[in-house]
Amino acid sequence: MAFEVRAVIKYVPMSPRKVRLVVDQVRGRAVDEALAILKFTPKAAARPVAKVIESAIANAKENYGLAREDLYISQICADGGPTHKRWMAGARGRAKPILKRTSHITVVLEEMEVGS
Repeated sequence: MAFEVRAVIKYVPMSPRKVRLVVDQVRGRAVDEALAILKFTPKAAARPVAKVIESAIANAKENYGLAREDLYISQICADGGPTHKRWMAGARGRAKPILKRTSHITVVLEEMEVGS
């Protein structure tokens, strides 16, 4: 029986487009391998992605009693959150918009199938 274990982190103050660059590197990998990749990824988004994966691992252990070694990332996505709209003064008395984007990162872990 395969369990789906979810973890979500919301309102990460980072553009979803930037987060997706990191998320795409770890999709489909074993959790330990994914965390090793994120540790050496020189992008700011690597830290919140690693944090949500760790949270999903903790959920799997605590709620379902699953072993860390048997888990892999079956789904991971970075969706857009609310955008904070700010403005900056522009030339000739105008206002220039600044969009401070946020992200929601969702991770779904599953147990690896043992020899089929």
